[in-house]
Amino acid sequence: MNPRNRIGLRVVANIRHASRRWRRVQGLAIAVWLGTVFPAPACAQDAQPADSCFEQAASYQGVNPRILRAIAWFESKGNPDAVHRNANGSVDVGQAQINSAHFGELRRYGVPPGALRDACVNIYVAAWMLKRKMIRYGNTWQAIGAYHSETPRLRDDYARKIHAVLVSWGLQE
Repeated sequence: MNPRNRIGLRVVANIRHASRRWRRVQGLAIAVWLGTVFPAPACAQDAQPADSCFEQAASYQGVNPRILRAIAWFESKGNPDAVHRNANGSVDVGQAQINSAHFGELRRYGVPPGALRDACVNIYVAAWMLKRKMIRYGNTWQAIGAYHSETPRLRDDYARKIHAVLVSWGLQE
C-alpha cells in the first residue's frame, strides 16, 4: 500500500476519535459524526481541552505542534468558525483554513467538508497536510511554506510569515 494512503487511513481514524472528544468538550448532548450518533458522556471529566488537539495531532503525524499553532494563528487567529471565500472561487474552512481544493480527497477518506468546522478535525487534517509536505520537502521551512502553496515565491513568503509568528511568540530568533 502506498505510504500516503496509509497516512490517510490512519488520519481518518484519529479524526473520528478527535471529533468525538471535541464534541464532548462542547457539551453536546448528541454528537453526529459521519452519520453515526455518539451520546455525550454524563460528565465531561474525560473531556480534554481543544488545545490538546494540537499536541495529539502533531504527535500522531510527527510534526511540530508549535508550527501547527502558528499556522492556525496566522490563518484565522485560532478561530475554528473561520470561513474565507477566495477570489478564485475556492473556500478556506476552519482555524487552519483548509482549502476546498482538498475537499474531494478528504471525502475519499471519509471526511466531509462540514467536519472541518470542528476545531479538532481541522487541526488533525492540517497536521496530515503538513506531514505530506514534510514527506516531499523534508523537515524544512519549504515544507511549512508548501502548506500554503507549492509556488516557490508564495511558499517562501508564507514560511517567512509563519516564522514571524513564532518570533513574535518568542519561540524563534
